[in-house]
Amino acid sequence: MKKLLIALFVLCATSAQAQDKSLLDRARTEGKASFYANITAIEPIMKAFTADTGVKGEYTRISTSKFVATAITEFEAGKLLADVVQAPLPVLDLLKDKGVLAAYRSPAAAGYPEWTRKDDRIQLFGIEYVALIYNKERVKKEDVPKRYEDLTLPKWKNQIVMANPANHATTISWLIGLKENVFKSEAEWMKFLNGLAANKPMFVASFGPTPAPVESGEKLIAISMPKYIVTKAPAPLAWAQVSQPMLGTPRAIAVTSKAPHPAAARAFVDYWLSKKSMEMLAKEVGEYVLAPGIYPPIEGISKAKVIAIRELSDDEIQKWGAEFKKIFDVK
Repeated sequence: MKKLLIALFVLCATSAQAQDKSLLDRARTEGKASFYANITAIEPIMKAFTADTGVKGEYTRISTSKFVATAITEFEAGKLLADVVQAPLPVLDLLKDKGVLAAYRSPAAAGYPEWTRKDDRIQLFGIEYVALIYNKERVKKEDVPKRYEDLTLPKWKNQIVMANPANHATTISWLIGLKENVFKSEAEWMKFLNGLAANKPMFVASFGPTPAPVESGEKLIAISMPKYIVTKAPAPLAWAQVSQPMLGTPRAIAVTSKAPHPAAARAFVDYWLSKKSMEMLAKEVGEYVLAPGIYPPIEGISKAKVIAIRELSDDEIQKWGAEFKKIFDVK
């Protein structure tokens, strides 16, 4: 019986290896994998994928605010070049509803928490964690925010930068996440929103531009992502370790339904979800990943309580974006 079990194990392992080799052989024949993503600073992973697999990885960055429109317009015109797409979960849900995504369950995700396997098309791999980052050379330790409510203090007037709350999906989701997970009542949440708006934040298109004004000292604090402490080093950036949970939108990845290079697409997703890639994402890009035991090299992050916030529907994004446009007086 023991010999039979060993034989079956060897047979299964050999079969899996053969399937992997077969997939990679087809991927090499196809030549490349095109990757549309909103994530930044991932060039090292793209280079590693190319070197390790012999399949060229091509990366196109598309901001969250333009992702859905770009992908759907190209898809409906029969011109979507992406083999793989990565974006916040609400974005991929919208693309799934439009038929843009193909079914694929990557074997590389076997060790991930069960809740990360949303369905047969979308795999979660990280959380686009949002926090308060500040210029540690210009902000005194005693002035660093200890609660989100501290952003409403008069000393931060004209000193905050954030992604536009009228149209940046992740920022909209984060603000609603505060309402549902942090503030005890809607009245307290509205007081926070109005206080933040009264401090006249600078609005930018996405998280990408938020660190620059803080680095330069033009602004002192940003509603942004702690990952920039890693990617912008040695810039004088630190994050405010507030007493409340850190919130974020789940990051997800999927193969496109009309991928020009379908085998390369699957090989790319397998590589992306591997321990090697997740360690690179965490340690070199500063991402908060969902592969067990892997954290970015940012002081205190491993002890932070991080909550994956609820995904908002397209209607909710539109509704709240319009509300925030009025509250924040976005022109």
